[in-house]
Amino acid sequence: TENRTRCTNRLHRLMKIHFPEYKDAFGKTDGSFAVEILKVAPFPEDIVELGEDGIRKIWHDAKLRGRGYSRASEIFRYASASVGRKEGAESDRYSVKCFVEEMASLDEKISIIEAAIKDKCMEIPHAEKVLEITGLGQNIVAGIISSMGDIDRFDDVKEIQKLSGLNLVACSSGKHNGETKISHRGRKELRTWLFQGAKSVVAHAEEFQLLHEYYTTRNKNPLKKMQSLIVIACKLLRIIFAILKKGVTYDPQKMLDDIKRFEETEVVVA
Repeated sequence: TENRTRCTNRLHRLMKIHFPEYKDAFGKTDGSFAVEILKVAPFPEDIVELGEDGIRKIWHDAKLRGRGYSRASEIFRYASASVGRKEGAESDRYSVKCFVEEMASLDEKISIIEAAIKDKCMEIPHAEKVLEITGLGQNIVAGIISSMGDIDRFDDVKEIQKLSGLNLVACSSGKHNGETKISHRGRKELRTWLFQGAKSVVAHAEEFQLLHEYYTTRNKNPLKKMQSLIVIACKLLRIIFAILKKGVTYDPQKMLDDIKRFEETEVVVA
């Protein structure tokens, strides 16, 4: 994935030099219609030489189907009025072709690896129950479980929280009492997957959306959005730990019950 990102960034750099308007012209720059053009005629002068019929012929020869054919006139219009640099186009044209081909090869390898990871993930007991959490896909679940390792190694979820670097530490020295922050120690990959999982469930699961809203708007000690996501990542970890360790079924209603308990506690304290 890192290699794919590098190729994409290098490709974008060359295109911005020679065809600054290419994103507006192609729309989806990594779509199949754009990729076929980039292989043969990436720069404005190449596209102008082809003409609209030539662009459509490239797509037809590649046996593409869909609504992309309607962009041929748009691509030609942007290429005709482009202000891109003309010097050095010959060598950069070959570089673009190499980057596009390498990206396609890497996409194929990534698909194979992801499919293997998903298959391995489903071999783990109760993994299918974790996937019942709205917003958690197989990639995120596989990433969390593989970074965490065998769940039987842990007696308490706090051990995994510490392993991920999401445990709280006080930044204090002598008489100075600083802020309490997460340690950022341990396995960065696990911390990253948990944070990605937190963002995904907040975006797609109603109960986590309500929890996130509560944390950021409560009367006492409201959290910033980033702080709330970290708290939700820890909560998500506790839920996943309980499912994998005990085989329990995820119940969204418990999330809402937690909010009620928080509100009741806040009233008592006040």
